[in-house]
Amino acid sequence: MFIVKWALYSIADIIKVRRFHNGILPFMALTLFAISCQNTSQPPKEIEIVREPEDLNKKTNENISDLISYFQSHEGKISDSIALRMPSSVGLWYDQQDSLRTWSSQKEWLPLADSLFLFVRQGENFGLFPADYHYEQLAGIQNRLKKDSAAMMDVALWARADILLTDAFMQIVKDIKWGRLPKDSVTLRRDTVLTDSFFVAALAGVRENGTLTGYLNSLEPVHSGYRAIREALSNFVDSMDRRVYTYLSYPFTDPVDSVQYINNLRKRLFEADYLSTADEGIPADTLKAAIKAYQKDKGLTVDGVAGPMVVKSLNNTDQERFKRIAINMDRYKQLPDSMPERYLWVNIPAFELQLWDTDTLRLTSKIIVGRAQTRTPLLNSVLTNFITLPQWTVPYSIIYKEMLPKIRANVDYLQKENLMVVDKNDSIIDPHEINWFKLNKNNFPYLLKQREGDDNSLGVIKFNFRNKYSVYLHDTNARGLFSRQDRALSHGCVRVQQWKKLSQYLIKNDTVRYKADTIAAWIKRKEKHVVNFSLKLPIFIRYVTCDVRNGRIILFDDIYGEDKIARETWFRDKLNLPVL
Repeated sequence: MFIVKWALYSIADIIKVRRFHNGILPFMALTLFAISCQNTSQPPKEIEIVREPEDLNKKTNENISDLISYFQSHEGKISDSIALRMPSSVGLWYDQQDSLRTWSSQKEWLPLADSLFLFVRQGENFGLFPADYHYEQLAGIQNRLKKDSAAMMDVALWARADILLTDAFMQIVKDIKWGRLPKDSVTLRRDTVLTDSFFVAALAGVRENGTLTGYLNSLEPVHSGYRAIREALSNFVDSMDRRVYTYLSYPFTDPVDSVQYINNLRKRLFEADYLSTADEGIPADTLKAAIKAYQKDKGLTVDGVAGPMVVKSLNNTDQERFKRIAINMDRYKQLPDSMPERYLWVNIPAFELQLWDTDTLRLTSKIIVGRAQTRTPLLNSVLTNFITLPQWTVPYSIIYKEMLPKIRANVDYLQKENLMVVDKNDSIIDPHEINWFKLNKNNFPYLLKQREGDDNSLGVIKFNFRNKYSVYLHDTNARGLFSRQDRALSHGCVRVQQWKKLSQYLIKNDTVRYKADTIAAWIKRKEKHVVNFSLKLPIFIRYVTCDVRNGRIILFDDIYGEDKIARETWFRDKLNLPVL
């Protein structure tokens, strides 16, 4: 920046010098311009020691300016090994400053810098990875300045620290407020446009008020689930095993991947002290014996096969658990800044429904959700009504994939399942008069309906809300399934164990009042009623595999593999701080 100005100034002077031949001037102008371009493309100075303390601020600003010019023309890099994460926002910040130096003055860090250093160091308590915020480089600069008095006069070092701290602050703001996951189809945040001016204003506000931690805390989600994780996370972080273990990618389809899998399996069993070496020359019998020993110790089926359960167990290290915690904290960041006064929260992997009213948990219920092959979708909607004694119209997908083969084998299957066949006019058809072998996905002019009653798959009540997936909440005729631990059993709809309490809440809090025993009386008399709500109840169906019970963080099974996808896509290379 400064070199270019000097070059242009020199050219103007040269023009005034008459003794130079006219032919030399263009040559010198091009030469000086070329020199200026070469200099701006050269890596910034690693070291520049000044002698006089009064020169520190001025020379540091000059070095910051050189760094800005360099990273703006080198894709955000300030050196071969260090790249900024928010170069555009960082550039705008310094462009608006009269004095570029932001985090220090003379030979001292400003208090704001000390606060940011500490925050980066303790970032894991926020579900963050310090390495994402130049922790190693900043810690190295701190140590040099503490131990080496000459480094206190190194303006290149101060400049580098300033740029890195600004970039770290802006990335922290982004990750705390919006997270690291991409926006999805159910994200409800309206402020997802990340402008450079937002981050510049954030830093300006923090500099003016001097309250870094308070500001960053204000960016966090207000959802009770997130807050519980945050409060419990420090205990997890303080006790976590920080050793880095070999991660096993599974399943695999490529033969090359299978070879790598076996190599990594040996390494991982060696790390867990089930093998004395990780060398490739280990006999197959030795490897199988190690797998069996591991399975026995972990309460797994002992067969010597390193299948899904073995991989899941070996990968369940504290480092990987922290990644899953961080992923789930980011899922809360996709919610709006404030939740409705009343709402239903359906958490798929927890197999749980919660009813919240004025920040109070009014109801908790076990639920049954979709299998991995027929997933319950993530969605936002509003409960509109419920129906007693509902009739179930079987979706065509279930007819083709599950029922048609059974009907062809024995038509009496329909009677056993309380199903009737109706045509397009809703007239009941005798199933024995139909040639079921001629029917298929492209030729099925009937509907299968299940008669109302306690034997109906929907049970005795159904809660409706608008959605494109045709899913809903309902009772079930297989209530014994609620005793299972793994309740991913449905075709996508959500079965609710505490449907009675939910329906009572809905009629109690609506403007159209009913007596407490009204619904029970309807069901006893087998009466079909549709109850519409004037006050709509929002429903959020989400996928959160992390929760807190008795002050301790727990992780649910990743039943749909969503954690694994997020880990492989966005968190694969993220690392915690090394062993302390």
